[in-house]
Amino acid sequence: MDKYFVYIMSNNANSTLYVGVTNNLERRVHEHRTPDTRSFTTRYHCHKLVYYEEYSSINEAIAREKQIKSWNRTRKDMMIDGVNPGRNNLI
Repeated sequence: MDKYFVYIMSNNANSTLYVGVTNNLERRVHEHRTPDTRSFTTRYHCHKLVYYEEYSSINEAIAREKQIKSWNRTRKDMMIDGVNPGRNNLI
C-alpha cells in the first residue's frame, strides 16, 4: 500500500514554516537538510520536521497540502501545537 505525507518543516526559532507533500518522509526531510542555496528550506533554515499527516492517496495528500497552505499562520500554528506543542523535531 502506498503512503503519502503532508508535512511541515520549521526553523529553530519557529518563525518560518514550509508545507510540502512526499511519498517518502525520511528521504524528503534529509533532502531539506542538505544544503542547496536555491531552496526555500535552506535559505530560511527550515530543517526541523514539526508536523506530518499520512494518506493512502496522492490526490488526498495534495488536496490537504493546498488546504493547509491556504490557511493563515495562526491556524497552522494551532494545528501544529495540537500534536507537537514543544515543536520538537519528529525525525
